[in-house]
Amino acid sequence: MDKFTTLTAVAAPMPLINIDTDMIIPKQFLKTIKRSGLGANLFHEMRFNEDGSENGEFVLNQDSYRNAQILVAGDNFGCGSSREHAPWALLDFGIKCIISTSFADIFYNNSFKNGILPIIVSEDNLKALLDDASRGSNATLTIDLENQVIKGPDGGEISFDVDPFKKKCLIEGLDDIGLSMEKIDNVAKFEEKIAGDRPWV
Repeated sequence: MDKFTTLTAVAAPMPLINIDTDMIIPKQFLKTIKRSGLGANLFHEMRFNEDGSENGEFVLNQDSYRNAQILVAGDNFGCGSSREHAPWALLDFGIKCIISTSFADIFYNNSFKNGILPIIVSEDNLKALLDDASRGSNATLTIDLENQVIKGPDGGEISFDVDPFKKKCLIEGLDDIGLSMEKIDNVAKFEEKIAGDRPWV
């Protein structure tokens, strides 16, 4: 998993509430267990028309936001089913941070485990960030995870809270496998001890 320390990127405004995991990555694209390739179908029903052409009104299809790495979204982002494909699709598309007033618990935890930073802010701060994000190619935010600060294009700052353990994992680029590998020496010592104590096992 890539380390997340500081991110400076274009932020796309998506003020819809209750964006669920089926909207993020529809069920017909869940046939794979690969984490790559899902970004092509991110927000499929909103991004594309029935004939397969792009919906020019959808924010991520607009030139200013095609390379956005931050989403500023409405309340209760990631609700619905607990599919881990949702953060996989977001990350594969290039989204590394989502800012909202609230997230569904499972999506929130899955995001951290996959290298995405979900940030919870107040309603007033979300309105200010949506205003920042509405500036098109000038909608650049800086996310400073170490200092837990969002810096706006005009220099304003918004502080945010994050669980210390989840913060450590993102900064050090540790997913569940990485965390286990940190303990590999202890595992080896335990296995050696067990082999000596119980050679019949």
